[in-house]
Parts: sequence; C-alpha cells; structure tokens
Amino acid sequence: MKLTRYTLKKLEAVLEELGYEVIYEKGNFKSGYCLVENKTVAVINKFFDVEARIHCIIDILDNIDYERDILTPESKVFLKKAFYKEPNLPISGFTENEKP
Repeated sequence: MKLTRYTLKKLEAVLEELGYEVIYEKGNFKSGYCLVENKTVAVINKFFDVEARIHCIIDILDNIDYERDILTPESKVFLKKAFYKEPNLPISGFTENEKP
C-alpha cells in the first residue's frame, strides 16, 4: 500500500463509516492518537506526517471492535487490497478465510 494522502483519505473514510470522527490536534499522545472514552472520536497528532497518520489509523482499526458489515463494499475492497499487499499490517475485521 502506498502511503499517500489518497490512502489517508480512504482510511479516514473507513473510520467515519464506522461512526468515528477523525480530528487532528496538537498534543503529547503516547502512541500518536487517543480514543476519547464513551465517544467515537479519534484524535491524531496534527504534527505527524502522512505516513505516521496512516499508521495511527491502521493501529486504531486494529484495536477497535467493529462489524465489517457496516462498511461499504468499496471500503471492504480497499481494506482487503491494502492488507493483502502489506501482509505485515494488522488485519482485524477479516475472517481467517479472507486473510491473505
């Protein structure tokens, strides 16, 4: 997966489909982002470059529980292709049969 602004926008769209609001703020986040308790807000350090932001969103997707059925077919295909091309990326949300 190429780490471009396009990829970042697609990943942000996936989080939004899952009901998360993605905001960029400055701060000292231990791992680059924070999830606000009892709210569906993902706060990502605004000083991170595109690559770090992408890795933060991937980390968030790997650490939250979500139903893949909520995602649009386009998002499902995007995630599957992204994780297929980068086998070291987390692949939660996919069943054993769908994992690359």
